[in-house]
Amino acid sequence: MNDRVMPPADMPDTAAPLIGAGMQRVESALKVRGEARYAYEMDAATLGVTTEPLVGVMVLSTIARGRITATRTATAQAMPGVRLIMTADNAPAQAPWGPLVAKDRFARAQPVLRGTDVHYYGEPVALVVADTLEEARAAAMAVDVRYDRLPHDVLLDAARATEPEFLNGFKPAKTEFGAFDTSYAGSEIRVEAIYETPHQNHAQMEPHATTAMWQGDTLILHTSAQNLVSIRNGIAATLQISPHRVRVISPYVGGGFGGKLPYFADAILAGLAARSLGKPVKVGMTRPQMFSATTHRTATRQTLRIGADRSGRLRAISHDALSHCASFDNFVEDTTTITRGLYRADAIRTTAHLNHLDLPRSDSMRSPGDAVGMIGLECAMDEVAHATGIDPVELRLLNDTPDDLTAHKPFSSRHLKECLEEGARRFEWAARNPLPGQTREGEWLIGMGMACAMRYNLLKPCQALAHLDVGGNLTVQLAMTDPGTGTQTILTQIAAAAMGLSPTQVHVEMGDTAYPPAPGSGGSFGAESAGSAVLRACENLRELLLQACVADERSPLHGLPREQLHLGGGNIHAGNRHESLSALMERAFPHGVDAHGQIEADAASLKWSQASFGTHFVEVAVSAVTGETRVRRMLGVFACGRILNRRTARSQLLGGMVWGVSNALHEENAPDPRTGQFMAHDLANYHVSTHADMPEMDVVMIAEDEPVSNPLHIKGLGEVGICGAPAAIGNAIFNATGIRVRSFPITPDQLLPHLPAVTV
Repeated sequence: MNDRVMPPADMPDTAAPLIGAGMQRVESALKVRGEARYAYEMDAATLGVTTEPLVGVMVLSTIARGRITATRTATAQAMPGVRLIMTADNAPAQAPWGPLVAKDRFARAQPVLRGTDVHYYGEPVALVVADTLEEARAAAMAVDVRYDRLPHDVLLDAARATEPEFLNGFKPAKTEFGAFDTSYAGSEIRVEAIYETPHQNHAQMEPHATTAMWQGDTLILHTSAQNLVSIRNGIAATLQISPHRVRVISPYVGGGFGGKLPYFADAILAGLAARSLGKPVKVGMTRPQMFSATTHRTATRQTLRIGADRSGRLRAISHDALSHCASFDNFVEDTTTITRGLYRADAIRTTAHLNHLDLPRSDSMRSPGDAVGMIGLECAMDEVAHATGIDPVELRLLNDTPDDLTAHKPFSSRHLKECLEEGARRFEWAARNPLPGQTREGEWLIGMGMACAMRYNLLKPCQALAHLDVGGNLTVQLAMTDPGTGTQTILTQIAAAAMGLSPTQVHVEMGDTAYPPAPGSGGSFGAESAGSAVLRACENLRELLLQACVADERSPLHGLPREQLHLGGGNIHAGNRHESLSALMERAFPHGVDAHGQIEADAASLKWSQASFGTHFVEVAVSAVTGETRVRRMLGVFACGRILNRRTARSQLLGGMVWGVSNALHEENAPDPRTGQFMAHDLANYHVSTHADMPEMDVVMIAEDEPVSNPLHIKGLGEVGICGAPAAIGNAIFNATGIRVRSFPITPDQLLPHLPAVTV
């Protein structure tokens, strides 16, 4: 890991110790002491009201498709503490779903209790509001919903696949570079394989929850969310009111991973109930409810065809991905994105196919599309390496490219080669036996595998406000969120560095749509978008201060050229002359001073493709007796531009790698074709990696400057850590056993029938 990361050139020299430093999270003490309030923890005192919020509990459907014929609520209505039972019969009017074609799908109207039709198992069909959670839960169990069942369809089926016009409402479903059919047919080495990945569910520490109240005609929602501005707009669209009459607050989020980019029934139902009752109402989901009443990652069936010559040069790559979306939705997982830009080839074709199923919505989950798409691509590349007899690292070096061929753009920075070479050196890759199944330690078969990682970089429009008070304390405000990634900390570092202040003099206020708009945390765009806006606000504030200093006849720096002045250590310097910031503020800005900043991608940056890169190296041991796989060593080497905070960056990359182990060996869900219900709906049955599963792990960050994407010279890294990690494990299992498993997760039952006999 690089020990020193230089600040952007336009920051003061005093910024060097702050940018890149592994600073402790600024909110960590509040969280440890339990003083960081989450959405469901809002009480009368924190809301500023005289009575405690009422409690709502959702009733979910128990069929996958059909119609509600009757909802009997009399028994529940008569139970103690019950204030309201809301169903499709008495729910307030809401906008219809959609529109389906919308670039910001998180801002679409999403009505709840919208009629008698049931679209999936676990769809909210009623809300019970009572004085206490216990009373609401008991009454919810007494609500009797009768259904007319209809046949449902919950399994992927390539025979019934259709090709969508767009992915996510606006991205092309098919891309083509070169002449694939000709290039593939002319390839000396041809690999064709089908890889399958399962449905996966978010299981954040903090379940989805909302506390809602109305102040006059304004709805105030304390909700667990990653994307406040879009959610505000979507809720306003649903309730058919102006976005200016909705305020969304979420300063602390107990995990998101893409699952809190959309909003859900808890927010709409809490808002409707609070308006109906004239009192605050909180609605939280139970863990089992989260597995059906929120979004999930779709299962995929990926067909890879790769052609190469005998030297390993890629001639043709084709990647077709089948996934699902809900029967009423249009989100389609873009599983083939990285295939379009990771390697050089004469021809590259990507296509998407779709099944509309009677399942809950699929939507963003950490590194959406790429996390599962790179399983197919990187395992297929390993198959090419084996077929050609070329080392997997060498094959990737041979097909590295400075240009994003399908986008017809050069990469602004691409240090994949350095990641490959550094990873191979550190992992002692040269010691690997290239012949599968040849290395043993008793009953254990030992193997090594590797895969590349890539995640496209994205800058979104963002604004920020910086206020400096007369005491020299800086407050930064923006509607950004921090779902545990360390955003508040890095924004503190950026602001302190830009203003030449100590981090203790900086307070970042975020998670509120009352602040300047921000794109939220997700898609690896959060740090550079919000961070760049904060930097711009602080630059503008700094300029106001320095201009005031030069213009003030009472200042010892009066009349000096502006470019000679610098901020640092609470002072304004020019050679051996200086003035304290507090003295200037008392004279020029006794009530404090504000400055706004904003950022958006400019035309020059859009001429380049921008992405983070990395490599994963893994050693596994597979028991020939039980089929159990143990990951023994894991190394990730990444190039993600300048690093703002070594501690939080390492944490994010490690977290992605841990999730990669989970994807490779444990994590899956499947709908029961009889009922349409996901079979795993709690953490007892939905298996994820635990401490006992995790190996010796290391993260290395290559020193890299990103010259184009943003003024901070950084790239996103929250998702690249998971990309390629499951494939590296699958490739290591092949090297250990000679068994190529193409259905993930790789479980003992898939290995046992093919493992060699063990002699005692």
